[in-house]
Amino acid sequence: MPKPYSGPIIDAHHHLWDLGLGRHPWLAATADERGGLGELGPLRRNYLPDDYMRDASRHDVVATVHVEAGWASDDCVGETRWLETLDKSRGVAARYVVHVPLASPSAPALIEAQAAFDRAVGVRDILSWDPDPARRFAARDGIMDDAAWRAGLGLLGGHRLAFDLMVFARQLADAARLAAAFPDQQFVLNHCGSPIDRDANGMQAWRDGLRLLSKRENVAIKISDLVAYDHDWTLDSLRPVVLHCIDCFGIERAMFGSDFPVAGLHASFDAVYDSFKAITENFSTDDQTALFFGNARRIYRQGDVSSAGLLPA
Repeated sequence: MPKPYSGPIIDAHHHLWDLGLGRHPWLAATADERGGLGELGPLRRNYLPDDYMRDASRHDVVATVHVEAGWASDDCVGETRWLETLDKSRGVAARYVVHVPLASPSAPALIEAQAAFDRAVGVRDILSWDPDPARRFAARDGIMDDAAWRAGLGLLGGHRLAFDLMVFARQLADAARLAAAFPDQQFVLNHCGSPIDRDANGMQAWRDGLRLLSKRENVAIKISDLVAYDHDWTLDSLRPVVLHCIDCFGIERAMFGSDFPVAGLHASFDAVYDSFKAITENFSTDDQTALFFGNARRIYRQGDVSSAGLLPA
């Protein structure tokens, strides 16, 4: 009989913010929409560990990975310092994927500063660019081929920092070239490779691009925030996307993440994780555990997280 997963979860991708700090310019009332997310108004409220735990209360989340949340780019270490002040007793933000502008002349010093925090296990410098300005996250196209940016990327391995790779489907071939050029660097593709073009040609280009990137053994994938690109989603529309990700990368290189509160623009936390559980209900218990818990624990170096939560210090 199919059995939906009921074990421990490490949420591999979510965000927190305190808008009272004034450090998230993309959430300012005057900011434009971006990334195809739609109206951002519902996100313009504080989202802190208590808010996350309320949303996740029906699921056995024992630890989470906080991913940089668009903090002011001139103070990326400030976000990490702020995260350090938050309550960790329930495992929220047990690990951090921090921001460093890798093309900056300051990148070496910033990487050193970020890596000094034990909970920092990865870096994200968003690369998602599209000809449509309303979709863009990155300031310009072609960053992956920039010599200064690549020099910054090349410093991460020495600090055991993964790189969270956020690109649109049109950039997946370039991402595959990047991963091939840095074979010793661990990459983690965000949000399934962002299948934002939902027509038949767009989805085929995404499927082909994902298959190409998955051939690089140093790339893992986060299955997260599909609803950002599929606002009128159903379980039947999510299922083939999730299964294609797993088919490409295999059980051992895939993991689930909520992308809350951003995914909350189009789905509840329960809907997100109930969908993941329904789609994988025919998987073996070992495979389910790897997808929901084990792979995030391994790739994001969460050795102090057990199936019951944080291990005692």
